[in-house]
Amino acid sequence: MDMTALARTLLESVPAHRTARIEVIRAADGAAEIVCETPVELTNVIGSLHSGGLITLLDAAGLGALIASVPHARALDGVVPLGTAAALEFLAPAQGRLVASCRLDEEAERSLQPLWRGETDRVRLGTKAAITDAADTVVCRGRFDWSVRRTKPAG
Repeated sequence: MDMTALARTLLESVPAHRTARIEVIRAADGAAEIVCETPVELTNVIGSLHSGGLITLLDAAGLGALIASVPHARALDGVVPLGTAAALEFLAPAQGRLVASCRLDEEAERSLQPLWRGETDRVRLGTKAAITDAADTVVCRGRFDWSVRRTKPAG
């Protein structure tokens, strides 16, 4: 199911995401693509996106993939996803237009289904994402571990 519009509403309103100027390109069928034009305010000493910006982009891609896995928007009622751990691998300078892509693996999709159906109020899962530049060079890869919980009954 295509949840791009919902992902845009939820993710682009997050203050850290606004600072990084992220935009949701696509969020459907358990996969997301998030883009940002490297904001000069978030660059490091070599003009590359700072590690804080890279982790923000990877975080948004993982959240986009989670949103992209819901069967309908109401399944997200009261859901709070929190990162519990992250690991990044820096491979090349991250400059210009950057695209972060994340696709949930089968285990993550399977673990989320009871939450979306309202059968459990908490799941733990991991996401993996990659960031590429305009030349399609992978500049960063990362993993996020998530604790996703429902704070109120589904709508």
